[in-house]
Amino acid sequence: MRRRDLHDAAAGLTGPRLLPWTTPEGKPCYLSTDGRGYLSTLADSIESVQLGMGKELLECARDTTAPGAKSLSATEYRWLACRLTEALADALRVADSRGLRLPDPEEEEVDEDA
Repeated sequence: MRRRDLHDAAAGLTGPRLLPWTTPEGKPCYLSTDGRGYLSTLADSIESVQLGMGKELLECARDTTAPGAKSLSATEYRWLACRLTEALADALRVADSRGLRLPDPEEEEVDEDA
């Protein structure tokens, strides 16, 4: 794949970008952009925060479930499970968004044959 194609894919030029938030009704939000605008930058920042929070929650869960760790109450375990569920949903949405911006593998083969 050419370097320009990779840049375009990273910039979201392969189609609308799935944003890391939804409408009040829970429907996905998309952005049609060249990847350099304010909303693209905001979406990048939010994705970074979401992934960072997921890492922190994972560390907390590992510490909590480690042998010899202090037991939590049922309410605390439920809170942790809810936050981990939210973090997983965020991470999957980021993965979907980034995956949708990658070029189609069939297009790559055509470019390589040319």
